[in-house]
Amino acid sequence: MLGIAAAVLFVISFLINAADITTNDVFSSVNLMLLGLALLALHVAGIGAGRPSRRR
Repeated sequence: MLGIAAAVLFVISFLINAADITTNDVFSSVNLMLLGLALLALHVAGIGAGRPSRRR
């Protein structure tokens, strides 16, 4: 789920950068990209996974 959220943030960041839309400092394309990277790192770490892995 976090991987999908990261992909959405990357797309929004790309659209803001490609369309050269001026936004305030909070919603700049770099900040959205960093949030996407943080979500992607959490996804790779296994946090927010849909199903916990079962150990035997």
